[in-house]
Amino acid sequence: MTATIFKTKWGWIGLAATGRGVCAVVLPKPTRRAVERELRGVSANGTGGAAARSLKAAREAVTAYLAGKAHTFDLPLDLGGQTRFRVKVWEALRRIPYGRVRSYGWVARKIGKPQAARAVGAACGANPVPLLIPCHRVVAGDGSLGGFSGGLSNKKRLLKLEGLMIP
Repeated sequence: MTATIFKTKWGWIGLAATGRGVCAVVLPKPTRRAVERELRGVSANGTGGAAARSLKAAREAVTAYLAGKAHTFDLPLDLGGQTRFRVKVWEALRRIPYGRVRSYGWVARKIGKPQAARAVGAACGANPVPLLIPCHRVVAGDGSLGGFSGGLSNKKRLLKLEGLMIP
């Protein structure tokens, strides 16, 4: 695994990649050390040129997104070792347009498991590459924010960046 940590106006961000693609995103933290601690828990194999290229592209894409200059991510991801259910959920999340939200129930229906809204929430919480797979765009059925592995303040901030007014 190859990793990079960089500072943005949002805080310190971490990225990790293998030869297959980006395998981890650590959302903004107040210190570099906090990001380092979280990246230590990432296990992935592989280093080299492909991982370095993935990291460079991901850093540029995340920086542009956080500056409001990019709305989509077209990056290779390494989601190896994940369950088929999680991957199906994450594929559905990648189709939620910038500046829009969908409910956990909507995602569950989209993947053909209409009773699995809670399991969809768990898959969102296990997303190793938030932003790249936009789990922040998923809200509760009543329109409330629900949860977010990166913290609700980051979720509100990301949705606001995308032009959504969140109470």
